[in-house]
Amino acid sequence: MKKNQNSLAIFESFKIRRHYDEKTETWYFSVIDIIAALIDQTDYMKAKSYWTTLKNRLKNEGSEVVTKCDRLKMLAQDGKMRETDVADVEAILRIIQTVPSKKAEPIKTWLAKVGYERMQEMTDPAKALDRSRIYWQKMGRSEKWIQQRMTGQETRNKLTDYWADHEVKEGDEFAILTNIIHQEWSDLSVKSHKSLKGLKTQNLRDHMSEEELIFTALAELSTRRIAETDKVSGFEENKIPAKKGGKIAKDARIALEAKTGKKVVTGENFLPLNNKKIE
Repeated sequence: MKKNQNSLAIFESFKIRRHYDEKTETWYFSVIDIIAALIDQTDYMKAKSYWTTLKNRLKNEGSEVVTKCDRLKMLAQDGKMRETDVADVEAILRIIQTVPSKKAEPIKTWLAKVGYERMQEMTDPAKALDRSRIYWQKMGRSEKWIQQRMTGQETRNKLTDYWADHEVKEGDEFAILTNIIHQEWSDLSVKSHKSLKGLKTQNLRDHMSEEELIFTALAELSTRRIAETDKVSGFEENKIPAKKGGKIAKDARIALEAKTGKKVVTGENFLPLNNKKIE
């Protein structure tokens, strides 16, 4: 089964994008995300500007650390896969040494820890699920919500595995098909749904209600089953089951809303109270 090697790790309240290279067994981390955590900067553009300035200074000083950085496509704030600077743990540690920060040592410890966790997860995938459960518990989610979130993630993984095995490219093509499904069932694009909830860099699914999670899972499950039944392969061909799967969930959503008189898709979120979306 193919796995998505692009993932997020959490350092305090900062989400660090990372990529695992199976061939070299190496973690690559987003440099800008690490910088943001180091300087305690939640504004992505300011963290990016800091890194640009630092990178130019290091180049002028003849430092080799900049040449150790690579460029990889990672999920950007706008939901698209965009190239960004990444570096392995060795290079990240050297970058950390150039930034005056009280968080330098905690981040060094954290880097060692996430690398170890990856080795554990490769031999025991259940550990990754356990870490996610603990993270959501710390965020105050109920056990019922956590179970639904984990079930939905399993459904999502099975769909992306099908795409990967049937000539759909990870990145932009995955994102486009996901948006088709989401638009179809919810009448909102992923971007519009995030905007409705007042989200920026946060993961939309981590801020969905139980109902939103269930209908997202239904749409993605239906999409995969239809694709499997029709033996669909390729990006363009997979757009058809994406629309059909989303439509099945949409019909169910409309039926529930008619019975309860309540909207399934809302602006409710789990943001801290001072950042709450105001209806």
